[in-house]
Amino acid sequence: MKAVTINKYGGNNVIEIRELSRPRPSLSEVLIRVRAAGVNPVDWKIRDGMLRSMLGQSFPIVLGRECAGEVVETGTAAKLFKEGDQVIAITHMLKPGSFAEYAVAPEQTVYPKPANISFEEAASIPIAGLTALRSLRDAGEISAGKMVLVVGAAGGVGHFAVQIAKVFGATVTGVCKGENAAFVKGLGADEVIDYTREDFTRGKERYDIIFDAVAKRTFEECKDVLTPNGIYIRTLPNAGLTEEAGKKAKGVPGGPTPEDMDWMKDQIEADRIRIAIDRVYSLDEAREALAYSEAERARGKIVLKAA
Repeated sequence: MKAVTINKYGGNNVIEIRELSRPRPSLSEVLIRVRAAGVNPVDWKIRDGMLRSMLGQSFPIVLGRECAGEVVETGTAAKLFKEGDQVIAITHMLKPGSFAEYAVAPEQTVYPKPANISFEEAASIPIAGLTALRSLRDAGEISAGKMVLVVGAAGGVGHFAVQIAKVFGATVTGVCKGENAAFVKGLGADEVIDYTREDFTRGKERYDIIFDAVAKRTFEECKDVLTPNGIYIRTLPNAGLTEEAGKKAKGVPGGPTPEDMDWMKDQIEADRIRIAIDRVYSLDEAREALAYSEAERARGKIVLKAA
């Protein structure tokens, strides 16, 4: 099978497109014929070696953490899916592998694909979509009427966050480049702030939730524009203060559950959440896809098409 691999840590020059043997599922794993794989910052962070303390030096490493496709085979202890089922999956953190024609994933992180979307759209949900959901619902305790600000509102996680916040009945302000303002408004944002012209941390508005989907700001910078019991959420671990005068800083809680994906599936099939795909690349174009992700210019998600 064709796969996007690295044999050492480094920049895009270390990426190799190789022919590898098709993986076999263990007892509780599912083998998937990958149709599309979502591209996320974690992929180039793995390539760079930022997660080498977890992944070690066992090469080659096949990149990619999320995909959509069809079940080919299941381990003997995996009972939820059968051959031919259309699914979405998150691969194991210690064994990525979705940037390939076939990938294995633990059965507990394999989910039915929503019926009304493409494989490319489906492959964008597991990491970006569920990160946004867990951040706003579980960490942010979102509810109707709350004032929510999303930093990086046009990106992969951010564009989900804007829509999820509206589903919960919040009033949403999106922070993005001015050129993306119409896109973010089209997602449902009530207000948009162009960060190249205005710093929201110096504004007069106060927010119940600030969700930093691109981890560009800190709690210290944002706490003055939180309401008295406001919550700041960041997609990377927080350094420094985590609470001050009732205001809190939190990270993304726990891991996704089948119930989380069921919620997302229901919203997508009801057309309350739509998935924006910025660019689709082939596996052979993985270097270009990762470079575009690193440039942080994407409007929505970046996807590799495997078949």
